[in-house]
Amino acid sequence: MTGVVPPGDPAPTPDAAIERFRRHVEERFGVTATDYDALWSWSVREPARFWRAVWEFFDLDELAAEPLGEGDEAVLADARMPGARWFPGVKLNYVAQVLRHAGLPGAAIVGLDETGARTEIAWSELPGMVASLAATLRNLGVGPGDVVAAYLPDIPEAVVAFLATASLGAIWSGCGQDYAPQGAAGRLGQLRPKVLFSAAGYRWGGKDIDKRADSAELAGLLDGLVAHITIGDAPAGAPGAIDFGEALSTPTAEFSPLAVDVDHPLWVLFSSGTTGRPKGIVHGHGGVVVEHLKATALHGDLSSDDVFFWQTALSWMMWNYQVAGLLCGARIVCYSGSPLYPDADRLWQIVADEKVTYFGTSPGQLQASRKAGLEPGDQHDLSALRTLGSTGSALAPDLFVWVDEHVKKGLPISSISGGTDIVSAFAGGSTGVPVVPGELSVRYLGVSLESWSPDGRPQVGEVGELVVTEPMPSMPVSFWDDPDGARYRAAYFEHEWQGPTSHPDGPVWRHGDWVTVTDRGSLVIHGRSDATLNRHGIRMGSADIYEVVESLDEVAEAFVLGVDGPDGKYWMPLFVTLVPGAVLDDALEKRIASAVAERLSRRHVPDEVIEAPGIPHTRTGKKLEVPVTAILAGRSEGNVDPRSVDDYSLIEWYAEQGRSHRW
Repeated sequence: MTGVVPPGDPAPTPDAAIERFRRHVEERFGVTATDYDALWSWSVREPARFWRAVWEFFDLDELAAEPLGEGDEAVLADARMPGARWFPGVKLNYVAQVLRHAGLPGAAIVGLDETGARTEIAWSELPGMVASLAATLRNLGVGPGDVVAAYLPDIPEAVVAFLATASLGAIWSGCGQDYAPQGAAGRLGQLRPKVLFSAAGYRWGGKDIDKRADSAELAGLLDGLVAHITIGDAPAGAPGAIDFGEALSTPTAEFSPLAVDVDHPLWVLFSSGTTGRPKGIVHGHGGVVVEHLKATALHGDLSSDDVFFWQTALSWMMWNYQVAGLLCGARIVCYSGSPLYPDADRLWQIVADEKVTYFGTSPGQLQASRKAGLEPGDQHDLSALRTLGSTGSALAPDLFVWVDEHVKKGLPISSISGGTDIVSAFAGGSTGVPVVPGELSVRYLGVSLESWSPDGRPQVGEVGELVVTEPMPSMPVSFWDDPDGARYRAAYFEHEWQGPTSHPDGPVWRHGDWVTVTDRGSLVIHGRSDATLNRHGIRMGSADIYEVVESLDEVAEAFVLGVDGPDGKYWMPLFVTLVPGAVLDDALEKRIASAVAERLSRRHVPDEVIEAPGIPHTRTGKKLEVPVTAILAGRSEGNVDPRSVDDYSLIEWYAEQGRSHRW
């Protein structure tokens, strides 16, 4: 098949970071790691030594107040989950790793919006901006452990605000301005922030969105707020608001980020909160630094030669992942605007104009490009582009092929899967590893990922629960406002397997995804395990259905649900939205049914195909399969938080489908 790196492709070039790391491991630890599989096996068999190797490879002793001690316990003092103790006694700061690159030439951060307006922050400017803003925050009483919140689009100022916050040992938490004030307060209000950053607004879909009143309302909902720093015109009703430009003008003495404990909170990210209070997920400085360097520099091969652009928003963990490009010295590109305005070519234009080397996007944007008939490789100069990343949902095989044929021949594709929970990836592409359409190429180094059967047995070549059997440094330090850790344990570690688990050392992390681990070590993600389609006792993930149905030219997006009814009855409707001009007639319904039957399973042909006015998603783009399934079953229509859904008006439409269905 076109579009794949053939099996047996040569190892990474000698100057690739992961190859230099492999040589470091061999020389430092006497390990024979002739290929990726051998290196991965060692990394999960010897986690303390692997993470020491990462620490040494990136010379993190230069950041630490004291050098890392000798022995495995200096790296991993307690490997039990939850509560593994990493790098005890070590103190460092995330921002110090970023500022190691301050001597680089050119821009560190580029900002773009829909109008084409472009701003730059040079590496040489960044330390002074961070120091001045940190001084302003310090003068406002912000110190270690205090919270600074942001209600902002994806703009360079957000990155500077985060770095200034983290440099003080204060805790950052961001929320995109697509949230209404009540929705943002449902997250940020839990944290009782001292300072709020907001913007006057942003542009989306060709329209200016004024957020001044919403920003003022949000500030009023945050108990304990002492200051409101505004970018652009201050909102009415915000007395004492501080202009961002003024906040950058505070004189500073000699500046150095505060060294804090490795598990000192760096930021709080939030779960989607669609059916309950959003969970605040806390990550620490040290765990994020080592994990993000591993993921971006080793697997992504990012360095100071790169331009890193992942289309994202502050509410999504990929914003935090994009900022990690600065840890490697890469230039990052922030884009505030719709990825599809004025048309599906918008992001490809940015990739070309900014000479992006690593472009991160979503299956939805690639699908929209394909269905718009784009030829990005012919329409733009993409000569700088060397890797394409994709996440948000499983990337279908046909989109791998489309990228190869229409974007750039032989372009490596890194389809990654991870989450807010670890603010990174469990698996994805890696330099020099074969790419196979529809698969995530490898389990990332240090990620002891397995597919488990219902009775807790690891398996290969079969669909099972995605579990991680050894700790990772970026697993949460805690959940916010969870003093005894009960909610944290319940989220990942208290699944009841049907038989004795095969892991003797205690609980394993159950992530909630269906996954197949192939005999080659690659992975296929099949969707959420709590949204399983179970027809006639045969389980299937929703992602498998989407891959087939969304490959049809007429279908813009698909949404399949498995609904339990009375007396053991089961209803599996498939909802679709169509591209402009397409019609859901008998012929299209038959093509959909035939495609599912021939490419997947006759048992999983949907009971009905229903044209929908839209598909409901979380604010970060995940389809709301679990709550809408419950709604169709008549169980929890009132439990979906309107503030967590991109278009809550759709919920009543789906509820009516459930009420009108005849069992």
